Amino acid sequence: MNVVKPPTLNALTAIRAFTAIEIMIFHFGDPHDFGPFACVVDGGYVAVSFFFLLSGFILAYNYAPKMDARRFSLGQFWSARIGRLYPVFLLGLAISYQMLEQEWHAHTHAMFWAGAVLTPLLMESWQPVLATFWSTPAWAVSVEISLYLAFPLLLKISLPRSVRKLVAVFTGAWACGLVLPLLYIWLQPDGAGVPNRFSSGEWLRALKFMPPEHIFTFFCGIVLARIHSARQWSHTLRAWTAVIGALGCYGLLLLAYRTQTTLPLYPVMHEPLMVPFYSMLIFGMAAPHWLARLVGNRAFVAVGEASYCLYILHFNIWLLLHNEQVLRRVHLQRYDPWISYAILLMVAMLAYRMVEEPARKLLRHRRVAV
Repeated sequence: MNVVKPPTLNALTAIRAFTAIEIMIFHFGDPHDFGPFACVVDGGYVAVSFFFLLSGFILAYNYAPKMDARRFSLGQFWSARIGRLYPVFLLGLAISYQMLEQEWHAHTHAMFWAGAVLTPLLMESWQPVLATFWSTPAWAVSVEISLYLAFPLLLKISLPRSVRKLVAVFTGAWACGLVLPLLYIWLQPDGAGVPNRFSSGEWLRALKFMPPEHIFTFFCGIVLARIHSARQWSHTLRAWTAVIGALGCYGLLLLAYRTQTTLPLYPVMHEPLMVPFYSMLIFGMAAPHWLARLVGNRAFVAVGEASYCLYILHFNIWLLLHNEQVLRRVHLQRYDPWISYAILLMVAMLAYRMVEEPARKLLRHRRVAV
């Protein structure tokens, strides 16, 4: 039984561009410089949960028909995943070599060597103290690998065909994801105070970085893909759903920004309070209507294709640029941070063309040859 490859969803690829840029500016930008979008920059940490949700959706969108037709190959799945993630991940570690000296002084020798072993194996997120070891953004890749391990099992779960029941399953998974963040807010295991993006603590790091908390968001993405394909939805409905989802995301970010010193929203904002609105945005943009065509233009898609490279490389390339005073040497520091953002985007797109794409093609050719 032949399985027809589903159409490419360019608008979702383009949205990945905006999300990766949001994370970049969150790490190295002043929210006050962005006017009405200050809340979006200040809340850039929520974008990682969008990636987990979108990952579940895209994987189910591409692989659920193969699973239904019993054409799902675990070997092909893993070669495709590793081919996309690992070469750029290794490049990120190579660029981040200077971080190792800081890690040596920040940890005991035993913890340092544990981090040096776990990080290349993409297992650092299971040890919250070491989650940001060596390459700060790489914790999300470690989580993603754990979610990939769970994906074939999650895909085998027998989901209902009824849209109403699928929405109920989605709501249940989302509610399960809220349990640990709400418990954290109630019990305050790291001490009193309103947690925010600058807060730290052993329990908060576990909540943020360990894979079990993120599996509910990932599973919501899988269920969302089933809702997407459950029936023929009107393009008008899709477009308005996307608009409402985007406005809802902005509204929640604005609320969190204005109440960050009074309401303990940070734990639930980090994961998974945004999931319903993110899901509306994904569901709405997964169709060929006017808004999806507008967003999914060639320029945005090109940046979106390089979004993983931008995510994994931006942090330490920024540090390298500024620690080595590269911009000062070439007399461009007056244009910072905008010139740095542009450089990071160009480096990411080059890495996509020269590292990620060739590695994926090489693995694909080897798979065909075998």
